[in-house]
Amino acid sequence: MTGSGPTLRPVERQRVGARFWLRAAGALAREPHLWPTAVGQAGRLAPPGWWKRAPFLPLPDPEYVRFRLDTQYGAAGDPDPEDLVVYLRWCRTGTGA
Repeated sequence: MTGSGPTLRPVERQRVGARFWLRAAGALAREPHLWPTAVGQAGRLAPPGWWKRAPFLPLPDPEYVRFRLDTQYGAAGDPDPEDLVVYLRWCRTGTGA
C-alpha cells in the first residue's frame, strides 16, 4: 500500500453519492428546526482546516463515513436518508454528539 490516502470501494461511492444526498436534503428540508443542528454536526465532523482543501466543503473523513455505514447497514446495505433526520433529532435533544 502506498501513502496516497484512503480509497473508497465503488460500492461505497454509490452508497453516499448524489442521489443519497439529494434525498437526505429533501428529508431535512421538511424539518427546518433541525437545520442549525445539521450545520453544527457538519462542523463537528469536518476535519480541521477543511476550507483550505478542495472541495472546500465540511465533509467528514471518508473512512469514518465507511465505518459508520458498515456498522449501521452492513457492507452492502443501502443508507436511508430518513436515518439522517433521526440522527439529527437525537443530536438536538442534547443526548447526541
